[in-house]
Amino acid sequence: MTYTFYHYPRCSTCVKAKKWLNEQSVDYQAVNLADTPPTADQLRAIHTSSGKPLKALFNTSGQSYRGGGFKDRLPHMNIDEQLAALAADGMLIKRPILVGGEPNLIGFKLAEWTQLFNL
Repeated sequence: MTYTFYHYPRCSTCVKAKKWLNEQSVDYQAVNLADTPPTADQLRAIHTSSGKPLKALFNTSGQSYRGGGFKDRLPHMNIDEQLAALAADGMLIKRPILVGGEPNLIGFKLAEWTQLFNL
């Protein structure tokens, strides 16, 4: 099975996750979030499979989140508006994301990644 690994190359957490995937010999396709963010429909599927709240898809420490005023805006946005905002700006998305397993993984938490691969 080939996974999709959404990342940002200059993100230190993404670099750690990529190194971990390589060490585990996981077959994946890397997709740069800044260049090719997932569509709103893809994000909806990622969110649904992750089992996490939609806010978990937002990179709350990033410039796009702060600059866009999402701390104040997010509580007043419906799901479709939130997904559209994420799809429009890949830097707004929490990273890395690993798609293809159940659940899809948002962020790099070693325990979750290890559990997905039964390691």
